[in-house]
Amino acid sequence: MLEDLPIRKIIHVDMDAFYAAVEQLDKPELKGKAVAVGGGGKRGVVSAASYEARKFGVRSAMSGVLAKMNCPDLIFVKPRFDRYTEISKQIRSIFYDYTDLVEPLSLDEAYLDVTENKKGHPSATLIAQDIRRRIQEEIGLTASAGISVNKFIAKIASDVNKPNGQKTVNPEEVILFLEELDIRKFFGVGKVTAKRMYDLGIFTGKDLKSKSKDYLTTHFGKSGAMYFNVVRGIHLSPVKPDRIRKSLAAERTFKENLSSEIFMLDKLDHIAEEVSRRLLKSKVAGRTVTLKIKYSDFTLQTRSKTLDYFISDKDVILETTKHLLYQEKLKNSVRLLGISISNLNSETAEVQAKKSISVQLKFDF
Repeated sequence: MLEDLPIRKIIHVDMDAFYAAVEQLDKPELKGKAVAVGGGGKRGVVSAASYEARKFGVRSAMSGVLAKMNCPDLIFVKPRFDRYTEISKQIRSIFYDYTDLVEPLSLDEAYLDVTENKKGHPSATLIAQDIRRRIQEEIGLTASAGISVNKFIAKIASDVNKPNGQKTVNPEEVILFLEELDIRKFFGVGKVTAKRMYDLGIFTGKDLKSKSKDYLTTHFGKSGAMYFNVVRGIHLSPVKPDRIRKSLAAERTFKENLSSEIFMLDKLDHIAEEVSRRLLKSKVAGRTVTLKIKYSDFTLQTRSKTLDYFISDKDVILETTKHLLYQEKLKNSVRLLGISISNLNSETAEVQAKKSISVQLKFDF
């Protein structure tokens, strides 16, 4: 079946501990030390951790308090998203020297289709090596890469020899590579799904491959058909260089839980101002305003309103958000508030339901 599919040469480049590595690059005194980007206070959350910190079990999304318990010498630094964006643009300029088929997934990773490339080089493996060399020499950071026949396998492969390494899965190696893979390594299989698979006796790609499509769709719905295909090396999604931004958002986590709407309105005023600034900078406007509320018990609630016109003005965003806030009584005290604007006028009717990218700016105090 795999031999009947078009053979593409896909590279997935993933920067190594990107945010933390940028901090170590700009601040030599941090090199070789355990660094966490994010907040280290009672309410802080780790956004990224250096490999020195990861040795102590520090991971992204971990509370700052727990991270400090795991690694007493951990150094916290505040995130600098403007700087990370600047470096990301430099990295992408290197990608474009090889191909115009570049699909950024975030600031620190992207897919490249080098089946036909600007260098006329037949080896995707050597192209990946050259890209990683240039990133290290020209920017001072390291990257890892996965190379294979489709995006799914390339992304899995990029994690095999991290950090500062790469892995090529040639066409004839795809099936064995997937069969031997721990199911937790499959991109898209999270902790909850992995546990469900374990309960069904699915531990490896080979176990997954032994199940019929009907069996997998019965237990995993639409995702079951996807699992059935990818474990056989079938993933036809092309590299899409024209990803369209679908929403802009900003959110804040507070030092202390908020229980009064008056205090929340003051915070929402600042968040609305940030969202408006980013909309204007991106030269877009949107029709749907969504208020995100995370309660003190970590339950999440969203409330949305779609307007008849496009907006980017801070006052209009804030006024709409106020209505959403008072739409119903709050269930508990609040630890996080966020505002997002979607249904942007950068989307056309034909692609609106097909392409999306979420850009979020997070604040931890």
